[in-house]
Amino acid sequence: MKRIAILSTAALMLWAIAAQAQSENHQENSKVFRGEVSDSQCALNVHSLTRSHQEMLKSKSMGGTSTSCSLYCIKNLGGEFVLAAGKTVYRLDKQDAVREFAGQKTKITGTLDPKTKTIHVEKVEVDLQ
Repeated sequence: MKRIAILSTAALMLWAIAAQAQSENHQENSKVFRGEVSDSQCALNVHSLTRSHQEMLKSKSMGGTSTSCSLYCIKNLGGEFVLAAGKTVYRLDKQDAVREFAGQKTKITGTLDPKTKTIHVEKVEVDLQ
């Protein structure tokens, strides 16, 4: 019985060390991405020729601000929140974490999955630059 307790404790310690190493490696790969939290409809040219909210804002059919346009497209047109960083559009894995930043310039800290162009969001803040 004592041997099982020792082996169990050793296994638990090894697991904890491996988990810590993976966490540190994950943080080392984190980067800061800057851009506007937008909706996939506008950012991916589904109904916008400029990869922006400009056409929709001129028509006033989806609200008068980038925020209202993004929220409308998410709610009514099946869009999802994305980060529009120049000509690059990144998917965001934590939709609820970025909702309050819709239509705003942001700094998103996270890790990028290059195969899917998805940022695994760790932190979001308004970009004051």
